[in-house]
Amino acid sequence: MNTHSKTVYYQEAFPILMAVDCVIFGFDRQELKLLLFKRKIEPFKNEWSVIGSFVSPTEGVKESAIRVLEEYTGLSNIFMDSLNCYGEIDRDPGARVVSQAFFALIRLGEEEAQMVETHQANWFGLNSIPPLILDHNQMVKDSLEKLRRKTRYQPIGFELLPEKFTIPQLQSLYEAIYQRQLDRRNFRKKILSMNILEKLSEKDKSTSKKGAYLYRFDSKRYEEMVKRGIDFVL
Repeated sequence: MNTHSKTVYYQEAFPILMAVDCVIFGFDRQELKLLLFKRKIEPFKNEWSVIGSFVSPTEGVKESAIRVLEEYTGLSNIFMDSLNCYGEIDRDPGARVVSQAFFALIRLGEEEAQMVETHQANWFGLNSIPPLILDHNQMVKDSLEKLRRKTRYQPIGFELLPEKFTIPQLQSLYEAIYQRQLDRRNFRKKILSMNILEKLSEKDKSTSKKGAYLYRFDSKRYEEMVKRGIDFVL
């Protein structure tokens, strides 16, 4: 739609800028990480920030967030969910800015790790996050809380895993999300009882000679669980 052809009715209204900020989590099979970049403009130039952008006059808010994610990760069609709208009057000293935040989950491999370097971005473990600008620390905190809530009712954590994985790798992911250890036997029993995993004949022998069997998700059963919102407490 050509916004320049629209009749302007609100000339007396105070202009407010609209932005999107994306809290992007990745999992490297060992640790849950957060993608940050050094801000390129003032105020707070060269300080650490979550990935964000102003919404252009020709795109919707979610469309803007999708654009930002693809620009910084090179990926499309990844899991993304809306967070909160952040609009405190003095949140940004540069102007009156309201930001709609989103959080996203991606499988973190070598290709994704290299892609972000072109944007002067870096992955940080949750225990080594540097101070962030504006209210971005709050956005990260809110994202983690929502991620943990959603994993109780939807198996969305699987979005962070490769297509084939071991039960210990899956447990490591959920321990990273919850930031606590889970009982190995109970975890295995609970996850297998859900009948959403397909056991493969292949083994991962990267950690031992005997190796561990690889699994992948039964996508049909997985989608059924997502729709039904089954309690996924592990």
